[in-house]
Amino acid sequence: MYSKGVFFSAVLRAIVVFLLLGGGITPAQDNSRSVLTKLKDFVIYKDTAFYSSFPSVIRKKNGELFIAFRRAPNRVLYGRKSNIHIDPNAYLVSVRSIDGGATWSEKPKLLFAHPDGGSQDPCLLPLTDGSILCASFLWSYVGGDTLLMPWFDKNSFRDNHALSGGYITKSYDGGDHWVQLNDPPTIPLEPRLTPTGKPLPAYNRGALLEHKNGRVFWAVTGKVPDIDSPNSVHLLASDDGGETWNYQSEIASDQQVVFNETSLYETPTGRIVAFMRTSNHADQACMAVSEDGGKSFGSWTSMGFKGHPIQALRLPDNRVLLVYGYRHKPYGIRARVLDAECTDYMESEEFVIRDDGGTPDLGYPWSVMLDGNNVLVVYYFNNKNGIRYIGGSILKVK
Repeated sequence: MYSKGVFFSAVLRAIVVFLLLGGGITPAQDNSRSVLTKLKDFVIYKDTAFYSSFPSVIRKKNGELFIAFRRAPNRVLYGRKSNIHIDPNAYLVSVRSIDGGATWSEKPKLLFAHPDGGSQDPCLLPLTDGSILCASFLWSYVGGDTLLMPWFDKNSFRDNHALSGGYITKSYDGGDHWVQLNDPPTIPLEPRLTPTGKPLPAYNRGALLEHKNGRVFWAVTGKVPDIDSPNSVHLLASDDGGETWNYQSEIASDQQVVFNETSLYETPTGRIVAFMRTSNHADQACMAVSEDGGKSFGSWTSMGFKGHPIQALRLPDNRVLLVYGYRHKPYGIRARVLDAECTDYMESEEFVIRDDGGTPDLGYPWSVMLDGNNVLVVYYFNNKNGIRYIGGSILKVK
C-alpha cells in the first residue's frame, strides 16, 4: 500500500508530465544522450546597415564553403518601425570560407540583383558537372491602386508589392559569375499572374535535388484554384541542368492545409522524399514520398513535430540530418537524425541547436558536411529582436 503522501506525490508528477507533453508547454530538451553534439555557435555575417536572411550553403569540390543569402537595407534606419521580407531593394549575395568555416569573406559579393524586383531565399544546388544552380523568387513594387486585384490573391499582394514568381541563375565557374536562365514554366491550373499580366513562373524556397539518374528536381508551390489561401506543392524536372523544366506530378494538396516551402531528398534506394512546411496544421512538418522517380507521390503525412522549414543532409553512414527553425518559444534552431530511408521520423529525438532567439523571425537553416564527423549548419538569427544576421553552428555526429 502507498501512503497518502507518496500517492499524491505520484499524482502531482503525472500532472506535471501531462502538462509538459500534452498540455501545450514545451519541455526543456535533454541533449545529453543525443547522437549530436554542438561544438560552437558563431556569427558568419552581420552588419547593422542590412537585414540579412535565408542562407543556403554548399561545399565545393575543392573544399571551399559557399553561402548565398538575401540582403536588404535595414529599413529601421530609414524610419520604418520594423523590417519585412518584402523589399524592392533585396538582392542575393555570397560569402566564402577556405578554412573550413573558421573565417569568412569580410565583404559579401553580389551574386544577383534582379531588375524586376527584390530577390528572396537563394537555394543552391551544386551539380556533378561542377556548375551551380541558384533558385530564387521576386517581390515587385507596384502602385497599389493601379492594378486589378483579380491579378493577385491576398497572399501575393502586400504592402504595394506583388509576387512576380521564381527565377533560376547558374554559375559555370564556381560562383564567381552568374547568368539568369529562362523563366520557369507556370504549373498547371495556376491562376495567378505577374504584375505585368504574364502567367506566374513557378517558385518556391527549398533544396533542389540532382537525382542519381541525372535529372534535376525542384519542388514548387502552386495556388489551389477556387481556394482562398491553401497552396499545393508540385514537382518539376530538368534534363539539361536547369535550363528548361517540365511538369512531373503533384506532391501534395489539401482543402485546408497549406503546403509551401519544400526540400527534396533522395534516399540510397532512390526514393524521393519531399519535406514540406505547412500552415493551418499546427505548424506540423509534413512529408510525401515518391517510389517511382517522381512520377507520383504517396499521400502526405505529418511528421509529429514543428519545423519552419526543413532541409535534409545525407551523413557519411547514410543516416539523414534534418535541420529546421523553431518559431515558438523558446525560438531557435533544431535538428533530428533519421534512418537512411527516412522512416523513423516519429521516433527520432529532437536536438536543440539554439534556443536563444529574440523573436520568431529566424531560422531557415541549411547544413553541409565539413568532414567525416562535423556538420556546419547556417541560418539567419536575431537576439533580443536585434538586427537579423547570418549565423552558424558546428555539430559533431556520433
